Parts: sequence; structure tokens; C-alpha cells
Amino acid sequence: MSAQATAARLIVQALEAEGVEYVFGIPGEENIHFVDALRDSSIRYVLVRHEQGAAFMAEIYGRLTGKAGVASATLGPGAINLMLGVADATTNSTPVVAITAQVGLDRIYKESHQVVDLVSLFRPITKWAELAPAPQALPEMIRKAFKTAQTERPGAVYLAIPEDVESAEVPADLRPLPVNVVRTQDPSPAQIARAADVLATARQPIVLAGHGASRAGAGQALVRFSERLGLPVATTFNGKGVFPDDHRHALGAVGFMRHDYVNFGFDEADVLISVGYELQEFDPVKINPARDKKIIHIHQFPAEVDDHYPVAVGVQGDISRSLHALADAVHRRFEINGTGEKIRRMMREELAQGRSEGRFPLSPRRVVADIREAMGREDIVLADTGAVKMWMARMYPTYEPNTMLVSNGLSSMGFSVPGALAAKLAFPRRRVLAATGDGAFLMNSQELETAVRERVPFVVLVWVDDAYGLIEWKMDLELGRDSNVAFGNPDFVKYAESFGARGYRIGAADELLPTLRKALADDVVSVIAVPVDYSANLQLTDKLGELTGPF
Repeated sequence: MSAQATAARLIVQALEAEGVEYVFGIPGEENIHFVDALRDSSIRYVLVRHEQGAAFMAEIYGRLTGKAGVASATLGPGAINLMLGVADATTNSTPVVAITAQVGLDRIYKESHQVVDLVSLFRPITKWAELAPAPQALPEMIRKAFKTAQTERPGAVYLAIPEDVESAEVPADLRPLPVNVVRTQDPSPAQIARAADVLATARQPIVLAGHGASRAGAGQALVRFSERLGLPVATTFNGKGVFPDDHRHALGAVGFMRHDYVNFGFDEADVLISVGYELQEFDPVKINPARDKKIIHIHQFPAEVDDHYPVAVGVQGDISRSLHALADAVHRRFEINGTGEKIRRMMREELAQGRSEGRFPLSPRRVVADIREAMGREDIVLADTGAVKMWMARMYPTYEPNTMLVSNGLSSMGFSVPGALAAKLAFPRRRVLAATGDGAFLMNSQELETAVRERVPFVVLVWVDDAYGLIEWKMDLELGRDSNVAFGNPDFVKYAESFGARGYRIGAADELLPTLRKALADDVVSVIAVPVDYSANLQLTDKLGELTGPF
């Protein structure tokens, strides 16, 4: 039986037709024909060390390219190991296609070795999950999987391929379906007119740009909209960079506390213009606690329902076209008051404070400042979940979309190291840094071996505090004490070197920036361990808790 005549080869042909460049995964007994068929294809199979890492790689690849990343695993435990990354992708509105093996149709209906109802497990965390019942169904199902994953609102899908389906012969004329792309529509003129009427009587509007604006490539339209109407712009954590932080109308990112600096801009606003914002990114109660703001929701799909997000006008369609149309329909320009400049000045002063802090272990502000100094405008930083995420998402100035990535839907720990590998594959000419706490690092640090073996260079900066620092911060803040958060760590330099990577240990504050520059310039995988003093955590929350407004 030739490779061309198997269902496994048909699956690979369908992936090639979809433009798939990489499949991240671990083979198993039940999908060996699929993995073997990939050898003769244009697709690069990236063998990982844990299926969770494969799912995170697929997610970050999908997030950066807009094309569904593909994760592969065997049945049972292999498939279940994919689930965290798959759920993370769906909650972060990222296209992923997860494909796993399943037992043969001859025994799936009964109690049998490794039989788990995988479709039922994946269904709540995906946009679509299904089992392929026959080889003839594969072209339609794979086309549907990619179309579903990539269409707004994007997310993960799941396909289970039974063992006997994968190895079956198929008719020679069975081929992948042609790829059709769903096109976004122009906004409704009536809705644009209604939104313009709201702005005609507005006193102090403010713009909140979210992840959807980044996905839609609406950055230039957003800048034009802001400049044309004279409007300040804040972003969510996932929207960082879609509006450059060095623009004179930029307010920074919301998502940290009820009253971080940027929140005062929302306190004064009477109209909120949401651009590509999705509720899982940031709870609207923090910026509309009294439910008294008029909300104009601009996105490619309707807003989710929330008591603190009452939409006055929903503008559905292509985001850039919607912004252009609304800007042209509003015949006034707003005067930005002094609040925006004061917010920007306070953030600049805090970053400058970080540059001057020389204590050791390093302050989080110093680490953020040195990372920003070492990275270019288009270089990519992945900030893992934990205290690292809070400091980076809040303080790291970002100038281009998708150059500072966090998980803000599911907020999964452990995504940054495998994600950095995928980011480098997606953009090989950009420098990539995974900023991670020591707790998150060891959750998927085995993927250092994958990166070394696959010759995919990036830098991992481990913020070392020997504890789950964010939980310690939360406990101290709310309970006045903490417990069960401390742990031990390996020698990170020796650990990195044991994988064939380079290891660095920071011993003084002035060592970090030159070490970052050296590691980023080297064409190898590097791990830098930097001790961090998180006493700044409570100092920050105490300071922000004392802030009052309006300015």
C-alpha cells in the first residue's frame, strides 16, 4: 500500500493545503502513519518533550501569524496533556488545531485499554470538537477545523482520528478541499451614525483597545482615529502595542489594580469606545463600576453580555473600516485634558526609577527597565503568568502589536518557554525573550532541549525568588501573612548547560543589561537567572491604594 493511498497521507496533504508549516507534538503508537507521512511533506515536525509544550507552541504560533498552529498527540494521556494549552488558546482568542489519535472504531464503543471520551473532554474548551468517523470525512473535517479556528472570534478546535481510520486506504481521487477565506464586512452606516450621535454629545470619551484590534491589524487605523478626534487610548494587556506607548495620546495598559494610574482616565470619561475588546481580557467593573458610561463597542462580532458593560451602540464589521468611518462621521475634536500627560509622566518616572535602582537582588522595576533597554521595538517578549506578568504588562513600554505577549484569558503558567520557541519560528529575524518566574519556568523547562535540538535560539530570563511570588503577594495583601508558597530551585546555570544551552547568573544590578545584550546577540539558547526582590510588590500596592483622583 503506497503512502499516497493512506488516510494519514491525506491528512498531511490537507494540512499542506492549509499552509501549515509546523506540527508540534509527540508521536504515539496510534498515529505513527501520520507522523511517518509528515517526513515526505513540506511540514516540519517539531518533536517536543511534553504535549503541553506542543499546545503552547501551537498557540503562540497562531497568535503571532493568525494562521492556526497545529498540535499533535497520541490518544489518552497524550491528548489530555494538550488540554491546558488548548484551553489557553480558546480563552485568548487564538487559532489552534489540535489533532490526536483515538482507539479504533472497533472498540471505541466499549470499555477498553486507553479509551477515554476525548471529544467530550475537549468540547467545553474548543470552538468545535469531533471524531473522524471515516477516511472519506477527513477533507471536509480538516477544512472545517481550520475555518472554524481562524474565523473571528478565533479559538482552538479538536479532531480525534481513530487508529483504524488513520491507517485506512483511501480512494485515489480523494483530495483536500480548496481553502476559502472568510472576509470581514463593512460596518453598518446606521450603526456608525448612531455612534457618531453618541460622540456628538460626549464630554470626555476614552478609547480601550483590546486583543481583537491587534488580530485585525487595526493599529494604523486606531492611531488615525485617536489623532483625528483627539482621544486618549488605553489598551488591555493582550492589546499592548496596538497603540504605541510612546504616542502622546497613550495612557498605558489596564488590568493591574482598581486604581492604577491609567484608571483615572476612565474615572473621568463619560463615553467608552471599545475597539477589539473582549471581556475575558479585563473585568469591566474596574472601569465602569457605576454602570454609567455609554459604551460604543467596535468589533467583528457582538459584545458579550455583562452588567458593567451596557453597550449603547455596537458597530460590527472590519475594525479598521469601522474606525475610519466613525472618524469621518464625527464633526468635532475633543480636547485632551491634563490627566493623560500626568498618567504618562508617572509611568515614565517609575521606569526611570527602575533604571536607577542599584540594589541586589534586583527590584522588578530595574528588571523591566533593563529588558526594555535591551530589546528592539519589534523584538518579542513573552511574560509568563505570575508577578512577572504584573510588572511587565503594567510597566513595559510596547510599540508594536504582539511584541509583549501574556496569557490573560486563562492566565496559564508555563507558556513562555515553549511559546518563545514558536515565536522564533514565526519571526526568525526578531530576537525573542521569555521572561518567567522560577515557578513557571520549571513547569515546561524541558522544552529547552527541544530548542537546542531544533536549533531555535532565544533567551530565557528567570526571575528568581524561590517562591510563587504572585500568590505570596496576594496572601500578604489580603491576609497579612503567607504560607505554602516557598520552594527550592536547581542551579539554573548548570541546569541550562545540562541541556546544551548557555547559562548566566546575575550577581549585581549592573550585570543584567550587558548580560541580556550578550545573550540576545548570540545565536544560541540561553538562560539568565536574576534574583529579584519582591518587597516592591507590597510597596507598589500600598502606593496605588493611596492614590486619589481625579488629577
